[in-house]
Amino acid sequence: MTLMRIGDAAAAAGATPRALRLYEQRGLLPPPARSTSGQRCYDSTDVARVRVIRTLLSLGLTIEDLRGHAESFDLLVADPARRCTGASGGPVVRRRLAALDAEIARLTRLRAALAHAAGPAAG
Repeated sequence: MTLMRIGDAAAAAGATPRALRLYEQRGLLPPPARSTSGQRCYDSTDVARVRVIRTLLSLGLTIEDLRGHAESFDLLVADPARRCTGASGGPVVRRRLAALDAEIARLTRLRAALAHAAGPAAG
């Protein structure tokens, strides 16, 4: 198993070193191994976990949504097509979908109000 320093691991995962430290601080990543000089060392499993985290964040979930579910990330690493329907993931996804639906409704009302105020030419 090849170990990488934080910069190399972050680049491999499409993240930044700062993001990896944040994910560790928030409990999304386990504390990494350390070199004899104290530098963080990551392996390919850590990089895969970071990719899963980034994918979930890109879908609109937040770090707070993901906290407490880090143990499930390995399931998504093993099977990326897996769905977030388990006992712990389902409520989180449903809450996030409800929040997105509420935001879409709010923006739709705002757009309609602005279009009405601008007149027929605004469409």
